[in-house]
Amino acid sequence: MAQQQIPGIDPTARPTGDGCAECLAGGGWWFHLRRCAQCGNIGCCDSSPAQHATRHARESGHPFLTSFEPGESWFWNVETERYLDGPELAPPTSHPVEQPAPGPQGMVPDDWQSRLH
Repeated sequence: MAQQQIPGIDPTARPTGDGCAECLAGGGWWFHLRRCAQCGNIGCCDSSPAQHATRHARESGHPFLTSFEPGESWFWNVETERYLDGPELAPPTSHPVEQPAPGPQGMVPDDWQSRLH
């Protein structure tokens, strides 16, 4: 049985990398990673200091995010603030298991827990 397509989710879009590109470019760090289900952009979660994933979703009009953490497969609609079931996405479906969370390694401050949103 073919899975129903959801406008705003492209199962063929591959992730843009293993970490939040904006955090990496600016010397920042993240708590967890999220993946845009439409274009594959990897951004940091809303608990992270910069909240790049939700910013990307709002600025691009790509409303669906999914976890980019090992073992997680949920989808979140930024516009409706609801979880939904979505299709299997192109691999990889998470950052490498050996990559720490929070990350990236060497950039996370010692007091990272006090900096979460």
